[in-house]
Amino acid sequence: METIDIKEMFNYYKGKMPFIIMIVALVGIIGSVYSFVFQTPKYKSTTSVILKNDSTQSNILTVNDLNMNKNLVGTYSEIVKSKRTLNQVIKNLKLDYSVGQLSSMIQVTSVADTEIIKITVSDVNKKNAKVIADEAANVFVEEIPELYSISNVSILDSAEVANSPYNINVKKQLILYLLIGLVLGCGIVFIIYYFDRTIKSVEQVEMKIGLPILGAVQECKKGK
Repeated sequence: METIDIKEMFNYYKGKMPFIIMIVALVGIIGSVYSFVFQTPKYKSTTSVILKNDSTQSNILTVNDLNMNKNLVGTYSEIVKSKRTLNQVIKNLKLDYSVGQLSSMIQVTSVADTEIIKITVSDVNKKNAKVIADEAANVFVEEIPELYSISNVSILDSAEVANSPYNINVKKQLILYLLIGLVLGCGIVFIIYYFDRTIKSVEQVEMKIGLPILGAVQECKKGK
């Protein structure tokens, strides 16, 4: 296997800097055009609900109530995205979405070691995201008494309209595109260097033939 001279490779890279800069600029421009023209901005709105003591039975919150609520968090999270809940949301808001489409827009998470469930909706329309998140929470709260004959869920925070898209960050994306361009440019130059079999220095001649070079003739360019 042919050894690589680090110093020689470094000098080769220096000679190819204009090419590397061109690749970095090209990738940066293409990435920026994609972000501004082709990437669809999406917005997120989040509402949260909290599990509480069933007020119909007692006003005293016991350890058993807390444990039961924590055990129900996972089940309740699934109920939020159930067909029953989503169909009602679609009906109430007269949405032009299927249950599958609406389900893909909703993310339900539980806050660790709490009885709080967050319902997050992403949509290309920031106002729709807020309205759907609030309605999903309202329908969920109404469904629980019918399913469990208890009323232990209430809305903690309503959703708010997002100020900016969550999937587009021009500054971070530009830095990422420039880094990708740098890696790509350096990688192309390395491949060209590795497979380049031309003699670039006297030292390479000595290494290949195994004999010392006694003299070298400089390249003589014809003047005007």
